[in-house]
Amino acid sequence: MNKTRLSLITLLISGAILAGCSSDSNQSSATEVEAQEEKQTSEEGTDINLSELEDTKFYFTADEGGSISKINASTNEVVEFIEVDGIVHNVQVSPDGKMLGATVIPMNEDQASHGEDSHGDDGHGHGEELGLALFFNTDTNELLKSIEVGNHPAHFVFTEDGKYALVTNAEDNNVSVIDMNSFTVTKTISTGEGPHGFRISADSQKAYIANMSEDTVSVLNLETMQEEKKITVGPTPVTTGITSDGNTLVATLNTENMLAIVDLDTDQVQKVEVGNGPAQVYIDGNNQYAYVANQGTADTPSSSVTVVDLVSKTVTATIETGKGAHGVVTSSDSKRLYVTNMFENTVTIIDTEKSLVIDTIEVGKVPNGISIMK
Repeated sequence: MNKTRLSLITLLISGAILAGCSSDSNQSSATEVEAQEEKQTSEEGTDINLSELEDTKFYFTADEGGSISKINASTNEVVEFIEVDGIVHNVQVSPDGKMLGATVIPMNEDQASHGEDSHGDDGHGHGEELGLALFFNTDTNELLKSIEVGNHPAHFVFTEDGKYALVTNAEDNNVSVIDMNSFTVTKTISTGEGPHGFRISADSQKAYIANMSEDTVSVLNLETMQEEKKITVGPTPVTTGITSDGNTLVATLNTENMLAIVDLDTDQVQKVEVGNGPAQVYIDGNNQYAYVANQGTADTPSSSVTVVDLVSKTVTATIETGKGAHGVVTSSDSKRLYVTNMFENTVTIIDTEKSLVIDTIEVGKVPNGISIMK
C-alpha cells in the first residue's frame, strides 16, 4: 500500500496513477479484439480485466486523524492514503468525477482528539487559524489548489453545474462560495448558528444548510447569493438531503433521534424516529429511501443505519454497522451503501436490495465524511 505525504506548505504530492490499457484493433480480428478488451494475462499469469481498469471508480473517506482514504469501489481495497496536515472533516467528488474537494481544520493539541464525539454537543472545537478547502485530482491524487475559507470548515459540496463549491464555516456562521473558474472565494453568505452538513438542489439553485447550534435549516439562493429563509426542523440538525425533484427535504436531528421530512411546497415537517444520535443522511437515486447513519457518542456509540421510506414516512429496515456510523453515500445505481464508522476506523459496505452487510474494511483514523465517484 503506497502512502502519500502532503505538506500544505510546500504543496508537494506524489500520486499513483491507475490507467487502463487498450488493444490494437488494426492488428487483430474482431474476435481477438473482443477477447483482448475483456481480459489480458500478465507474464506472471495474473488475469487483468482491462474494461474494469478503464472504468475503475473510487470512493474516499475524510479521516479526522489526518488523511483521506482512497478505496477501489470494485474491490473495496484501500489503494492510497493521502496524508493531510490537519483534521479532514468532509470530502466530495465533483460531478464530473475529476476532482475531490475536502475541508481541513488546522490541528492543535486541544483538537487532536476531535472526532471522538463529533456531534455530542455542538460538535466544534475552537481553533485560531482559518480552515482550508483542498482540491485534488482524483486520478493522480495531486493537490491542485488550497484555498483559505472560514473558521472550522465543516462540509464541502459542489454545485451540479460545476460552477461553484460551497463550504460551511461552523464558527463563523456563514458559507464560503468558491468560484471554480478562478478558484477564489467570491462570496460569503450568512446562515444560522453552527452551519454544518448540507446538500444542493439538482438544478444548482438552492443550498440547504443544517444549523447545528439552533433548530433550523437555512435555504440559500445561489442566484442572489443570499439566505432566502430558514425552516424550523427540530433540535440539532446535523445534515440535510434533498430529492432530485426538489420537493422534499430531510434533516437529521441529532439530539432528538429523529429524521425531519419537509414538504418544500408548504414547509410542513413530519418526523420519523431513527437510531441514537443520527449524523449524516443520504437519499438514494430513486428518491425512495433516506439512509440515516446513527452515530451515538463515544461513550454510548450507535452502530446502525436506519432506512426510511420517504413516501410512507416509515422505517423499513435497520442495518447493523460498525461503531459510530457517521458518513453515508450510495453507489450511482443505489445498489450499494457505504457507511463510515468513526469509532472503529472502518467502512461498512451494504447490499441495499437485501439490507445485508457484504464487507467491512479498515480505513484511516476516525473516518467522517464519505463520497463516491458516480
